[in-house]
Amino acid sequence: LTQSNDWSSRVHGALYVIAGNQGQGGIPIPTDNFNGLNVASSTARDGVFDKLDFANLGSEPEPILSRSPRPESNVGARRSNTIVAPGDDIMLIDADNSTRTASGTSFAAPHVAATVALIQEYGDRQLFANAENWSLDSRNPQVSKAVLLNSADKLQDPGNGIYLGMERTLYSEANLDWRESDAYANTTIPLHEEMGTGHLNAFRAYQQFAGGQWSAAVPVPAIGWDYSQVGQDGTVPEYQDYELDTTLAAGSFIAATLTWDRRVDLVDLNGNEQYDIGERFRDRGLNDLDLSLMRVEDDSITDSVWASNSGVDSTEHIFYPIPETGRYKLRVVYRREVNEPQQNYAIAWWVKE
Repeated sequence: LTQSNDWSSRVHGALYVIAGNQGQGGIPIPTDNFNGLNVASSTARDGVFDKLDFANLGSEPEPILSRSPRPESNVGARRSNTIVAPGDDIMLIDADNSTRTASGTSFAAPHVAATVALIQEYGDRQLFANAENWSLDSRNPQVSKAVLLNSADKLQDPGNGIYLGMERTLYSEANLDWRESDAYANTTIPLHEEMGTGHLNAFRAYQQFAGGQWSAAVPVPAIGWDYSQVGQDGTVPEYQDYELDTTLAAGSFIAATLTWDRRVDLVDLNGNEQYDIGERFRDRGLNDLDLSLMRVEDDSITDSVWASNSGVDSTEHIFYPIPETGRYKLRVVYRREVNEPQQNYAIAWWVKE
């Protein structure tokens, strides 16, 4: 099922926002969904959704007695939760117009889908108006994914912009925040095992998206995104540098997210380019891309200030304090070819102006 989602995402331009079951029993996570978003749910305290709900399964759930752990365990070393949204005691309207409350990731995922719809509506208005720094790339599902993940809340901003205007601190089930996680300290782990990149913030997603598309050919503003390519066959660059056009203050944070597709093909037995019962999908694997934060004057990747270089995920994410005041750039690198020599990607970034 998740292979079909990844195939459809590439072929049909769809972003799959997923909460639900794969396998037998319980509420297992979608264990190998790469191209979509797996949504965890939060619970409210004093009116603010700022803590992971206890009912969530993390990326490495504990086996349940008398049930096989295999269907409920993540595939490989990657984390599968990508973002958090409100999911506890959500008010619902039934078919008879009565109201009730319900809880779970099934009620968190629609918040994410609705936010995608809102930013896409905004993007279409920009296209209709022939807005500058805007193109049909805005409709690509990986762009929406990068925008939502990069704009997610992690740490509440004290009012000086150090945390990029984030509106809440999100806590894990153990009441720990992002800074106390391995994802914050380890360049090979882009996602928190419970909260992904943080809590959905629809307004910040709009702000991230409204920053517009900027190519690596020119210095880029404090907030923006791009959809581009890297490759290893000489037809497109092996890496792309996004030089930020503003001086970054020491201690302020940068958020940057890189996303790309796992390649899944349909084994199309009758050649109609549609899935039919009895056909299957072929996982062609994931090309390996890396994301690095570098000083503008440096050119060697070994001089990176920080990086996200997971070898198993289709998302790289940086949330890191600037070590010293100066000018910086983000580098997208095609690290290893697994299926095709060229790889499309989406990137979103946000720094304090």
